[in-house]
Amino acid sequence: MQPKFEIKEHDGPGRLGKLGERLTPNIFDENDSSISVAKDESSAYNIDREIAERSVRITLELAKEEKEKNPDCNIAVIQGSKYIDLRIYCAKELERFGYRGLIIANGDDLLLHPRDLVNLIVNLRENVKPSTYLIFTFAECSFIPLLSYMGIDGFLSGADEYYSYLNVMMTATKNYDLEVYKIFEMNQEELALCNKHTVDFVLRETREHMKNKTLRNLVEERGVISPQIASALKILDKDHQEYLQKYSQLY
Repeated sequence: MQPKFEIKEHDGPGRLGKLGERLTPNIFDENDSSISVAKDESSAYNIDREIAERSVRITLELAKEEKEKNPDCNIAVIQGSKYIDLRIYCAKELERFGYRGLIIANGDDLLLHPRDLVNLIVNLRENVKPSTYLIFTFAECSFIPLLSYMGIDGFLSGADEYYSYLNVMMTATKNYDLEVYKIFEMNQEELALCNKHTVDFVLRETREHMKNKTLRNLVEERGVISPQIASALKILDKDHQEYLQKYSQLY
C-alpha cells in the first residue's frame, strides 16, 4: 500500500512534508523495498521533438503496464526532454494511472540551463496535484536548497557514489576534485560515505530552514558562490512572482 504524502507546512513554494515515516525533502533510495519505480524510455535532453514524443509515449505505456501488474508501484518518470508541454502531459497521465511520486528525468542537464530548470519545475508544480511529490536526479548539494525552495520534495539516491567514482568530494557549497584539491586522501568507499554524510547534512539543514522560514536566506547564500543558482533565483523572481507569493508569508 502506498504511503500517503502530507504537506506539513510551506516556506515559500517549498514543502516540508511527510511520506509515511520519511520527512521530506529527503533522499529516495531505489534499493529501499518500500520504493518501486516503473520502467521508462529515457531520452537525451536536447533532442528533436519527435524523439521526445516517442520517449513519452513508450514511458507511459510501460508505466501503465507496470501499474496494472503491480498496483503498489508508487513512482514513475517524467520524460519529455526540453519540451515543457510534453513534460506536463507525461506527468498528468502518470497521475491518472495512479502514480503519486514523479521523477524528473535529465536533472544533470537541467542544472546547466537555469531558465529551463525554473520554468519546468514551476510549471510542473502548478499542473500536478499538491499530493504528488516531485523527485530530482543527481543534484549537487549546493542546489538542494534552491530545488527544495521551488517545490522539489525529494532527490534520487546515487549522487554520493557517482561523485566518489570521479574522486570528487561533495560539500554543502561546492564539489572538489581531489586530484586537484588534495584536501583528504580517501579510497572510493570512504569518499562515498563522506559524500553520503554531506548529502544528509544538507537535507537536514534545508528542512530546518523550512521550519524556521529562512530557506530563502539559505538559497541566497548559495547563490553568492554559484552563478547558476544566482541566475535561477533571478529568473524565479522576475518571471514567477505570483507563484512565489502564493505561499509566502506576509509580515
